[in-house]
Amino acid sequence: MMWLAALKRAAPYLAVLAVVAGVAFGGWTVRGWYEGDLEAARLKATSAAIQVALDDHAAIAQAVEGKLATLKANETVIDRGVMREVIKPVYRNVCLPAAGVRLLNAAAINDIAGLPTEPDGEVLDGAADTE
Repeated sequence: MMWLAALKRAAPYLAVLAVVAGVAFGGWTVRGWYEGDLEAARLKATSAAIQVALDDHAAIAQAVEGKLATLKANETVIDRGVMREVIKPVYRNVCLPAAGVRLLNAAAINDIAGLPTEPDGEVLDGAADTE
């Protein structure tokens, strides 16, 4: 029975302790809701900014693709120019030896298998000077 008497004396203190604990827990919970709401707002703003950037990049990519589509015809003209230069008899008969003509023909048809990877013979000193 002694514990019952002690409980009666401590009841007001326990009630105050329960109210304080309830207020602290409620404040902690509300603070969590508030911070969660702020985080959701930050995420929403971030995703909106990312979407705007992606839309801008998509518009730029479409513009570049349109310009590249017009440049494809120029590439064909350049290839034809290389073919014409190789076919000219002055390159076959006068300026280039047979190995040079083979190199030009391989370059004209984009045949890299026939192109040498090492120089043929000695390379002269100063041959690569840009001055």
